[in-house]
Amino acid sequence: MNFIQWAQSAWGERVPIHISWDLLWVAAIAAGLFLIVHAIYVGYWAKNEEATVESDPRLAAEAARLPAHIARHSFGARAFHWVMAGAMLVLLFSAFLPKIGVRFAWVKIHWIAGIVLIVSVLYHVIHASFVLDFWSIWPDKQDIEDAQSRLNRAMGKPFSPPRRFGKYPLENKMFHLAVLCAGLSVICTGIFMLFRIRTPFFTRNPYILGDETWGLVYVLHGLAGVGFIALVMMHIYFAVRPEKLFLTKSMIFGWITRNKYVEHYDPERWHAEGEGSQPAPAKSPEAVI
Repeated sequence: MNFIQWAQSAWGERVPIHISWDLLWVAAIAAGLFLIVHAIYVGYWAKNEEATVESDPRLAAEAARLPAHIARHSFGARAFHWVMAGAMLVLLFSAFLPKIGVRFAWVKIHWIAGIVLIVSVLYHVIHASFVLDFWSIWPDKQDIEDAQSRLNRAMGKPFSPPRRFGKYPLENKMFHLAVLCAGLSVICTGIFMLFRIRTPFFTRNPYILGDETWGLVYVLHGLAGVGFIALVMMHIYFAVRPEKLFLTKSMIFGWITRNKYVEHYDPERWHAEGEGSQPAPAKSPEAVI
C-alpha cells in the first residue's frame, strides 16, 4: 500500500502532495482493535489489586481526615479542555467527512476551528507554566519504577506492590506526550497552510514554500490528523469506562471524592486540597524527580 500520494511538478519532479486516505481507515481500525482487546483483557484477565475504603481500615482512616471533595482541575483547566476538545472534533469531522463522501463547505469551518485550537493551546501553555504545577504531567523516576512493578506483577513475577499514583499516572503522561507531538505537528503545518487560503490573518501567498516542501507540510499535517483519530477514539473510550468515570466527572465539576483520592493517589505525590482552594505552588523539577 502506498501511504503517500505523489504528483509531478511543473518542472517534472516527483513530489509528495498528501497522505493516502487509506490511512484514515488504518488508524480507525487499529484503534478499534486496541479498544476491543483492552475491554476483553480488563473483563476477563486483569486483576484489580487496588484496596478500597470499604476493605482497608487504613484508607478509611486516611479519608476521614480529608474534605469530602478534593480539588483536581481548576475552572481554567476545564475550560481549556472542553474548548480544545470541541475544536479538535470540528477539525477532524471537517477534514475527513469530505473524504468519505460527505459534501459541504468545509474549508472555512476547518481553519476557524484551527485558530480556536491554536489560541486554546497558547492559553494552556501560559496557564500550565505560571499557574499549575508544570512538572506534574511529565514522567519521572517513580513512574518508571511503578510501571516496571506493575508489568512484573502482571507477568506473575514476585515483586513489591506498586505505589499509588501521583496526580497523573504514567499512561496519562504518555498520552499527553503523544497529543503534544501530534498537536504541534498540526498547528505548525496548519499555520503554513493558512497562507494558501484567504483569511483575515495573512495575505494569501501559496509560493512561500516550494512544491516539495508544501508536499511535506501536507503529509505531516495528514499524518498528525489520522493519528488524532486513534488518540481521540482511545481518549473517549477510557473516559466512559466505569472505573474511569470519576475522572471524567472531575473534568466537569473540578473535584473527586476523598474515597477515590485515597484509593488511587499517593498524598506524598499529590497533595490533597479541598474544593475551591488555591492550587499548591509549582514544584521544581528536582522535587518532582
